Amino acid sequence: MASIACEPQRATELAESLAEVRQLVKNASERRSEQQSFPTLVAVSKIKPASDVMGCYDAGHRDFGENYVNELVEKAEILPRDIRWHFIGTLQSNKAKLLAHVPNLYVVQTLTSAKAATALDRNLPETRETPLNVMLQVNTSGEQSKSGLAPLDVDEGGEHEPSASLEVVDLASHILSSCKRLHLLGVMTIGSFEASMDDSHPNPDFETLRKTRDVLTEKLKEKYPEAQWGQDGRLLLSMGMSSDFQAAILAGSDIVRVGTSIFGQRPKKEV
Repeated sequence: MASIACEPQRATELAESLAEVRQLVKNASERRSEQQSFPTLVAVSKIKPASDVMGCYDAGHRDFGENYVNELVEKAEILPRDIRWHFIGTLQSNKAKLLAHVPNLYVVQTLTSAKAATALDRNLPETRETPLNVMLQVNTSGEQSKSGLAPLDVDEGGEHEPSASLEVVDLASHILSSCKRLHLLGVMTIGSFEASMDDSHPNPDFETLRKTRDVLTEKLKEKYPEAQWGQDGRLLLSMGMSSDFQAAILAGSDIVRVGTSIFGQRPKKEV
Protein backbone atom coordinates (compact mmCIF):
# COMPACT_ATOMS: atom_id res chain seq x y z
CA MET A 1 0.00 0.00 0.00
CA ALA A 2 1.36 3.38 -0.99
CA SER A 3 2.24 5.80 1.75
CA ILE A 4 0.25 9.04 1.58
CA ALA A 5 2.36 11.63 3.34
CA CYS A 6 0.97 14.83 4.80
CA GLU A 7 3.13 17.93 4.48
CA PRO A 8 4.60 18.72 7.94
CA GLN A 9 3.07 22.17 8.38
CA ARG A 10 -0.35 20.91 7.30
CA ALA A 11 0.01 17.89 9.59
CA THR A 12 0.67 20.21 12.52
CA GLU A 13 -2.37 22.33 11.66
CA LEU A 14 -4.59 19.26 11.45
CA ALA A 15 -3.28 17.80 14.69
CA GLU A 16 -3.94 21.07 16.51
CA SER A 17 -7.46 21.43 15.10
CA LEU A 18 -8.25 17.81 15.87
CA ALA A 19 -7.01 18.20 19.44
CA GLU A 20 -9.18 21.29 19.94
CA VAL A 21 -12.30 19.51 18.68
CA ARG A 22 -11.54 16.43 20.76
CA GLN A 23 -11.28 18.63 23.86
CA LEU A 24 -14.62 20.25 23.09
CA VAL A 25 -16.19 16.81 22.65
CA LYS A 26 -14.74 15.75 26.00
CA ASN A 27 -15.96 18.90 27.74
CA ALA A 28 -19.48 18.52 26.39
CA SER A 29 -19.67 14.83 27.22
CA GLU A 30 -18.65 15.54 30.82
CA ARG A 31 -21.44 18.11 31.15
CA ARG A 32 -24.34 15.92 30.13
CA SER A 33 -26.64 14.60 32.82
CA GLU A 34 -27.10 11.06 31.55
CA GLN A 35 -24.32 8.50 31.79
CA GLN A 36 -23.28 7.54 28.27
CA SER A 37 -20.20 6.19 26.62
CA PHE A 38 -17.80 8.75 25.13
CA PRO A 39 -19.13 10.11 21.80
CA THR A 40 -17.52 9.00 18.57
CA LEU A 41 -15.98 11.88 16.64
CA VAL A 42 -16.19 11.36 12.87
CA ALA A 43 -13.76 13.58 10.95
CA VAL A 44 -15.61 14.44 7.75
CA SER A 45 -12.97 14.46 5.04
CA LYS A 46 -15.12 14.93 1.93
CA ILE A 47 -13.38 16.79 -0.92
CA LYS A 48 -10.20 16.89 1.16
CA PRO A 49 -7.10 15.07 -0.12
CA ALA A 50 -6.09 11.67 1.21
CA SER A 51 -3.00 13.32 2.68
CA ASP A 52 -5.26 15.30 5.05
CA VAL A 53 -6.83 12.05 6.23
CA MET A 54 -3.34 10.70 6.75
CA GLY A 55 -2.40 13.76 8.80
CA CYS A 56 -5.29 13.08 11.19
CA TYR A 57 -4.53 9.37 11.14
CA ASP A 58 -0.96 10.06 12.24
CA ALA A 59 -2.43 12.12 15.08
CA GLY A 60 -4.24 9.01 16.26
CA HIS A 61 -7.66 9.42 14.65
CA ARG A 62 -9.46 6.47 13.04
CA ASP A 63 -13.08 7.44 12.27
CA PHE A 64 -13.59 9.33 8.99
CA GLY A 65 -16.71 10.28 7.06
CA GLU A 66 -17.28 10.65 3.34
CA ASN A 67 -20.30 11.91 1.41
CA TYR A 68 -19.53 10.50 -2.03
CA VAL A 69 -19.22 6.79 -2.81
CA ASN A 70 -16.49 7.12 -5.44
CA GLU A 71 -14.39 9.37 -3.22
CA LEU A 72 -14.67 6.98 -0.28
CA VAL A 73 -13.72 4.01 -2.46
CA GLU A 74 -10.69 5.82 -3.89
CA LYS A 75 -9.41 6.89 -0.48
CA ALA A 76 -10.04 3.50 1.13
CA GLU A 77 -7.88 1.84 -1.51
CA ILE A 78 -4.78 3.87 -0.63
CA LEU A 79 -5.21 4.63 3.08
CA PRO A 80 -4.63 2.32 6.08
CA ARG A 81 -7.07 -0.52 6.52
CA ASP A 82 -7.70 0.13 10.23
CA ILE A 83 -9.58 3.32 9.39
CA ARG A 84 -13.29 3.06 10.17
CA TRP A 85 -15.14 4.63 7.25
CA HIS A 86 -18.55 6.22 7.83
CA PHE A 87 -20.62 6.86 4.73
CA ILE A 88 -22.73 9.95 5.42
CA GLY A 89 -23.98 10.97 1.97
CA THR A 90 -27.06 10.14 -0.04
CA LEU A 91 -26.91 6.48 -1.08
CA GLN A 92 -28.40 5.43 -4.39
CA SER A 93 -29.07 1.72 -4.65
CA ASN A 94 -27.03 1.46 -7.85
CA LYS A 95 -23.95 2.57 -5.87
CA ALA A 96 -24.51 0.07 -3.06
CA LYS A 97 -22.41 -2.68 -4.64
CA LEU A 98 -19.39 -0.41 -4.99
CA LEU A 99 -19.73 0.80 -1.40
CA ALA A 100 -20.35 -2.67 0.02
CA HIS A 101 -16.97 -3.87 -1.27
CA VAL A 102 -14.97 -1.40 0.84
CA PRO A 103 -13.45 -3.85 3.35
CA ASN A 104 -13.17 -1.37 6.22
CA LEU A 105 -16.53 0.32 5.71
CA TYR A 106 -17.79 0.60 9.29
CA VAL A 107 -21.26 2.11 8.88
CA VAL A 108 -23.66 3.58 6.36
CA GLN A 109 -25.39 6.33 8.33
CA THR A 110 -27.85 7.48 5.67
CA LEU A 111 -30.08 4.55 4.81
CA THR A 112 -33.56 5.61 3.65
CA SER A 113 -34.93 2.72 1.57
CA ALA A 114 -35.44 -1.02 1.68
CA LYS A 115 -34.06 -1.22 -1.87
CA ALA A 116 -30.70 0.25 -0.80
CA ALA A 117 -30.63 -1.92 2.33
CA THR A 118 -31.23 -5.06 0.28
CA ALA A 119 -28.56 -4.05 -2.24
CA LEU A 120 -26.00 -3.56 0.52
CA ASP A 121 -26.92 -6.87 2.14
CA ARG A 122 -26.65 -8.83 -1.11
CA ASN A 123 -23.39 -7.27 -2.24
CA LEU A 124 -21.30 -7.61 0.91
CA PRO A 125 -18.37 -9.90 0.08
CA GLU A 126 -18.35 -13.39 1.55
CA THR A 127 -14.95 -12.58 3.01
CA ARG A 128 -16.42 -9.87 5.28
CA GLU A 129 -16.27 -11.21 8.82
CA THR A 130 -18.73 -8.86 10.54
CA PRO A 131 -22.14 -7.44 9.65
CA LEU A 132 -22.21 -3.94 8.19
CA ASN A 133 -23.60 -1.32 10.55
CA VAL A 134 -26.38 0.86 9.17
CA MET A 135 -28.27 3.84 10.52
CA LEU A 136 -31.60 5.24 9.35
CA GLN A 137 -31.59 8.87 8.25
CA VAL A 138 -34.50 10.88 9.64
CA ASN A 139 -35.52 14.26 8.24
CA THR A 140 -36.27 15.90 11.58
CA SER A 141 -36.62 19.43 10.19
CA GLY A 142 -39.04 18.56 7.39
CA GLU A 143 -36.97 20.52 4.88
CA GLN A 144 -37.46 19.37 1.30
CA SER A 145 -33.78 19.98 0.60
CA LYS A 146 -32.81 17.23 3.05
CA SER A 147 -33.09 13.49 2.60
CA GLY A 148 -34.54 11.24 5.25
CA LEU A 149 -37.58 9.43 6.57
CA ALA A 150 -40.37 11.12 8.48
CA PRO A 151 -39.85 11.14 12.27
CA LEU A 152 -42.09 9.45 14.80
CA ASP A 153 -43.96 11.56 17.34
CA VAL A 154 -44.78 11.44 21.05
CA ASP A 155 -48.02 13.03 22.22
CA GLU A 156 -48.27 15.45 25.12
CA GLY A 157 -49.52 12.81 27.53
CA GLY A 158 -46.33 10.83 27.18
CA GLU A 159 -47.87 7.92 25.29
CA HIS A 160 -46.16 6.99 22.09
CA GLU A 161 -48.21 7.63 18.98
CA PRO A 162 -46.91 7.00 15.46
CA SER A 163 -46.86 9.79 12.97
CA ALA A 164 -48.83 9.42 9.76
CA SER A 165 -45.76 7.78 8.28
CA LEU A 166 -44.25 4.59 9.64
CA GLU A 167 -41.35 4.57 7.18
CA VAL A 168 -38.75 4.38 9.96
CA VAL A 169 -40.43 1.38 11.57
CA ASP A 170 -40.96 -0.33 8.21
CA LEU A 171 -37.33 0.09 7.14
CA ALA A 172 -35.99 -1.06 10.51
CA SER A 173 -38.26 -4.10 10.32
CA HIS A 174 -37.03 -4.90 6.82
CA ILE A 175 -33.42 -4.80 7.99
CA LEU A 176 -34.05 -7.04 11.00
CA SER A 177 -36.17 -9.56 9.10
CA SER A 178 -34.60 -9.63 5.65
CA CYS A 179 -31.04 -8.25 5.78
CA LYS A 180 -29.13 -10.69 7.94
CA ARG A 181 -25.73 -9.25 7.03
CA LEU A 182 -26.67 -5.75 8.18
CA HIS A 183 -26.69 -4.55 11.78
CA LEU A 184 -29.12 -1.77 12.72
CA LEU A 185 -26.93 0.58 14.75
CA GLY A 186 -29.15 3.62 15.20
CA VAL A 187 -30.65 6.74 13.63
CA MET A 188 -29.12 9.95 12.29
CA THR A 189 -30.22 13.41 11.28
CA ILE A 190 -28.93 16.59 9.67
CA GLY A 191 -30.61 19.25 11.77
CA SER A 192 -31.85 22.61 10.60
CA PHE A 193 -29.00 25.07 10.12
CA GLU A 194 -31.14 27.92 11.46
CA ALA A 195 -31.94 26.00 14.64
CA SER A 196 -28.27 25.18 15.20
CA MET A 197 -27.44 28.89 15.09
CA ASP A 198 -29.87 29.76 17.91
CA ASP A 199 -27.88 29.37 21.12
CA SER A 200 -30.82 30.50 23.27
CA HIS A 201 -32.87 27.34 22.67
CA PRO A 202 -32.01 23.65 22.28
CA ASN A 203 -32.23 22.44 18.70
CA PRO A 204 -35.69 20.82 18.40
CA ASP A 205 -34.36 18.48 15.72
CA PHE A 206 -32.18 16.75 18.32
CA GLU A 207 -35.16 16.13 20.58
CA THR A 208 -37.17 14.88 17.61
CA LEU A 209 -34.48 12.32 16.80
CA ARG A 210 -34.34 11.18 20.44
CA LYS A 211 -38.10 10.68 20.48
CA THR A 212 -38.01 8.83 17.17
CA ARG A 213 -35.28 6.54 18.54
CA ASP A 214 -37.28 5.85 21.69
CA VAL A 215 -40.54 5.09 19.85
CA LEU A 216 -38.71 2.92 17.33
CA THR A 217 -37.01 0.99 20.14
CA GLU A 218 -40.35 0.17 21.78
CA LYS A 219 -41.87 -1.00 18.52
CA LEU A 220 -38.89 -3.20 17.67
CA LYS A 221 -38.98 -4.78 21.12
CA GLU A 222 -42.60 -5.69 20.50
CA LYS A 223 -42.05 -7.08 17.01
CA TYR A 224 -38.59 -8.62 17.38
CA PRO A 225 -37.97 -9.44 21.06
CA GLU A 226 -35.04 -11.74 20.23
CA ALA A 227 -33.33 -9.54 17.67
CA GLN A 228 -30.04 -7.75 18.26
CA TRP A 229 -29.64 -4.09 17.37
CA GLY A 230 -27.80 -0.99 18.43
CA GLN A 231 -24.84 -1.00 20.77
CA ASP A 232 -25.27 -2.76 24.10
CA GLY A 233 -28.98 -3.00 23.35
CA ARG A 234 -29.40 0.71 22.63
CA LEU A 235 -29.97 2.43 19.29
CA LEU A 236 -27.37 5.15 18.83
CA LEU A 237 -27.96 8.76 17.83
CA SER A 238 -25.84 10.45 15.15
CA MET A 239 -26.47 14.19 15.23
CA GLY A 240 -24.39 17.32 15.36
CA MET A 241 -21.85 18.85 12.97
CA SER A 242 -19.23 21.62 13.19
CA SER A 243 -21.78 24.31 14.02
CA ASP A 244 -23.64 22.43 16.74
CA PHE A 245 -21.83 19.27 17.83
CA GLN A 246 -21.45 20.41 21.44
CA ALA A 247 -25.19 21.05 21.76
CA ALA A 248 -25.85 17.69 20.11
CA ILE A 249 -23.68 15.90 22.66
CA LEU A 250 -25.53 17.63 25.50
CA ALA A 251 -28.76 16.43 23.87
CA GLY A 252 -27.51 12.82 23.93
CA SER A 253 -25.68 12.31 20.65
CA ASP A 254 -23.45 9.24 20.43
CA ILE A 255 -21.79 10.21 17.13
CA VAL A 256 -20.88 13.69 15.88
CA ARG A 257 -19.75 14.48 12.36
CA VAL A 258 -17.24 17.34 12.21
CA GLY A 259 -15.52 18.53 9.05
CA THR A 260 -14.86 22.26 8.79
CA SER A 261 -13.64 22.64 12.39
CA ILE A 262 -10.95 20.04 11.69
CA PHE A 263 -10.07 20.41 8.00
CA GLY A 264 -11.08 24.01 7.33
CA GLN A 265 -13.39 25.31 4.64
CA ARG A 266 -13.90 23.14 1.57
CA PRO A 267 -13.81 24.18 -2.05
CA LYS A 268 -16.98 23.53 -4.01
CA LYS A 269 -17.07 20.06 -5.52
CA GLU A 270 -16.68 20.07 -9.27
CA VAL A 271 -19.55 18.50 -11.16
